[in-house]
Amino acid sequence: MISIKSDYEISLMRIAGNIVYQTHQYLKPFIKPGITTKELDKLAHDFIISKDAYPSCLGYEGYPASICISVNEEVVHGIPSKRKLRNGDIVTLDICACYKGYHGDSAWSYAVGDISEEKKYLLKHTEESLYEGLKQVREGARIGDISNAVENYAKKYKLGVVKELTGHGIGSELHEDPDVPNYGKKGTGPLLKAGMVIAIEPMLNLGTADVYLLDDDWTIITQDDKPSAHFEHTVLVKKDGYEILTGDDNFG
Repeated sequence: MISIKSDYEISLMRIAGNIVYQTHQYLKPFIKPGITTKELDKLAHDFIISKDAYPSCLGYEGYPASICISVNEEVVHGIPSKRKLRNGDIVTLDICACYKGYHGDSAWSYAVGDISEEKKYLLKHTEESLYEGLKQVREGARIGDISNAVENYAKKYKLGVVKELTGHGIGSELHEDPDVPNYGKKGTGPLLKAGMVIAIEPMLNLGTADVYLLDDDWTIITQDDKPSAHFEHTVLVKKDGYEILTGDDNFG
């Protein structure tokens, strides 16, 4: 069931979203060659706890870490480890925080040191696809309008749209109705109403759209081992547009 948030619930989600935004800002200076993904996870965990919040990912359906950290061909749900980031990598931090029972969720892909032109292309256009989707958000629009805008933009720049993974509603649960796919037909899907809160999150690949699950039962990687990028904001639907709850216009 799709829920409409009360003013009180929205006020808590603004705080949760701001904590997620602050966590991204806090971690950015640490994203350098040589740091391990486990070290980044520990920094995120301690920061979120310091804000009187809890990392929503920790223990979610058994997930063993506080944030998801995916490198290069890893699309989502990479488990932090002793792996060291290297110059030329791209790394996605998917950060969720729960404040007084309500969640915020935002993923962002970052360059590690100097990256290739094709990786810069992937980051630029995956981020832009998020904002193309956001332009569709207002009361009276439909989920398919968002999906179609993301898909059309990705196709224009010849990027693979991952179809097995979607955005989602969010609130007192980390994942709520409705699903927000990154592909679809305009004018289809659930109607957007003021007070809905959704996470829009394009996941685009430099090569094929095909992905598969590793043996750890969490990490999803590209079928052709080419890099993937992921950009996500939690947004409030308003009568005349939207409000980003997880930060400013750009983390990068």
